[in-house]
Amino acid sequence: MDLLTQAREGFQAIDADAAIKDQALARLGQWLTEPDFAAYRPQLEWLIANAQWPGLLDRFYQILPFGTGGRRGAVGVGPNRMNLWTLAASVQGHCEYLKECFPETGAIHVVLAYDVRQFEDKRRQYNAGLPNPVLHLSSRDLAQHAAGVYVANGLHAHILPADSKHYLATPELSFTIRFLKAHGGLNISASHNPPDDNGGKFYDERGGQPVPPDDQIMADLVDQVTHIKSMPWSEAARSGRVYFLDMAPHRAYIDLCRKQSLTPPPRNEDFTIVFTPLHGVGSLTAMEALVALGFRVVPVSEQMAPDGQFPNVTKTPNPEVPESMDRAAAVAAHHKADLVLSTDPDADRLGAMTPYQRGQGSGVRGQALDFLTPDPCPLTPLGWRFVSGNEIAALLTHFKLSKLSQQGRLPRSPIVVCTEVTTGQVTRIARWFKAQIVNDLLVGFKYIGDVLWHLEQSGSYEDVHGSPADFVIGVEESHGALVTPQIRDKDAGGAAVLLAELALDQKRRGQTVLDYIERLAREFGYYHNVGIPVFMAGVHGKQQMGLMLDRLRATPPKEIGGLAVTRFEDRRDENGRLGPIKGATDAASRNVLVFHFGEQARVVLRPSGTEPKAKIYLEACSPPCAPGTPPAKWRQVCQDVDELAKRLGEAFVRQALALIGLDPSAAGAR
Repeated sequence: MDLLTQAREGFQAIDADAAIKDQALARLGQWLTEPDFAAYRPQLEWLIANAQWPGLLDRFYQILPFGTGGRRGAVGVGPNRMNLWTLAASVQGHCEYLKECFPETGAIHVVLAYDVRQFEDKRRQYNAGLPNPVLHLSSRDLAQHAAGVYVANGLHAHILPADSKHYLATPELSFTIRFLKAHGGLNISASHNPPDDNGGKFYDERGGQPVPPDDQIMADLVDQVTHIKSMPWSEAARSGRVYFLDMAPHRAYIDLCRKQSLTPPPRNEDFTIVFTPLHGVGSLTAMEALVALGFRVVPVSEQMAPDGQFPNVTKTPNPEVPESMDRAAAVAAHHKADLVLSTDPDADRLGAMTPYQRGQGSGVRGQALDFLTPDPCPLTPLGWRFVSGNEIAALLTHFKLSKLSQQGRLPRSPIVVCTEVTTGQVTRIARWFKAQIVNDLLVGFKYIGDVLWHLEQSGSYEDVHGSPADFVIGVEESHGALVTPQIRDKDAGGAAVLLAELALDQKRRGQTVLDYIERLAREFGYYHNVGIPVFMAGVHGKQQMGLMLDRLRATPPKEIGGLAVTRFEDRRDENGRLGPIKGATDAASRNVLVFHFGEQARVVLRPSGTEPKAKIYLEACSPPCAPGTPPAKWRQVCQDVDELAKRLGEAFVRQALALIGLDPSAAGAR
């Protein structure tokens, strides 16, 4: 019996649509017979011989799709994995896209960046005794392979020298594209995903990622690729079309971060920041900018070396996860530091912890702050409190608006931008400062960058009018912030400068970051924001996820957890505010359901664009604290919000999963 026949019989035992199995078999047949895939055949033979049918089906039933941030997933064998072929096909499509965008341009230039990752098969998916072309495959290897495709297609590639110890962080790539006036870019990174993942994010000449319909045009060109033009890296490097980056863009980027400063620099003050890049590249961006401004920064030594295996990180190198900063909290406790800052591996997200204590200048000293430590922001055993992404968004927004206002530098009509899953506290803050607010963007920082492009091109975005000079800040709930229009992706460097200065400014006042958080709650309302992941892996999980959203879309509940649904929105509704769907990529980004519960709460549901899970974003909130409200009464208001969030979250997960016959614990919901 030949290998394909064995696979066909093996797939029969799997609960999946026949069409999906047929697509997988067709692609598997190509990989078993075509010369381009010969290097992968030993591992494929082993997978078939060992009857790894679910894994094989998952590797071949689709080509790794584009998500909100590009193409990202597990490194491995097959078209639904990141490997040299998957990347090269994407780059070939990008070449065709750039040629269509710039038909009159003589030389098209692309900037390439890569992170610290290297595939070591930590999940033990493959036979270590057989040849494996993806084993030890690094982000640098993938970037150099991509450069070979760009050069073979007549494009010019800008990349770091092969022996460079430097890395381009994601925001630095965005900046460098604009600095060099390049036509596009590629970032080889899986951000904060597990060590065995990798990905490629494509950038346009604006320094941002394409949005619909442009991303659909590019995706279609990728799908149409039948032949990949490529040349070995060694040949490409000698072609005259590879340019090795010097440090000029980096120096300009650090200078830009320094220019975001809003307070007098620290001068021999007792103020200490503990910093960790979580084995990524943030020491070259955020930490360097902080040191350049005069901050005393204590590094977490065991996490400073760039290492794609992230050996000294608890759970995951993700600033959204409090446990990732446990070592930093220990260092901070030892040094009696004032702030902990962390960045994810590609240094676009910023994490923070603050001492769990009140300042001497606090308005209600001596009272516990339990109600400011909801479940998503746990207190660490070492006395350090995690600051959530939504809290960082609100803190930075208020701090920058207030400082610019005090200094007489606030634009006449300031602009604040955020995604629709970002805390509503940002909107209340922006409106208090009479700023224009774009607060209903789809998930993905590329949409924030797109607002800036519209302002640049036409002076308006929907009903918001101005120029990039009026832009104050863009934020999202997942620890992303942008504080300058000269970059078009989230930037932990600029955000770190502002958050460090906020903490320093608070200390100068005899207060803390926690005092600032409480002040925002009192002035703009107490918000409990929490994300609930529902894991649905593999082919069957993807089908279940789609079925769940389809059933909620068709018959949205009228009541959840005893609370009436006052308004339901389906972002795929072509009669809604987003209008006609612009293509498959737009449809994927708009696969979002929003449930409103008056002014008290809202729930947003969407599939993740990069991981096998559905994401539930829950928000419950209170009105601002009225002047003269007794502390005990305000505490009760906040506790009521926490209880509402808990009840609503549990009820929504239970009702949504019941539609597809699942129990919350079975789906890993928490």
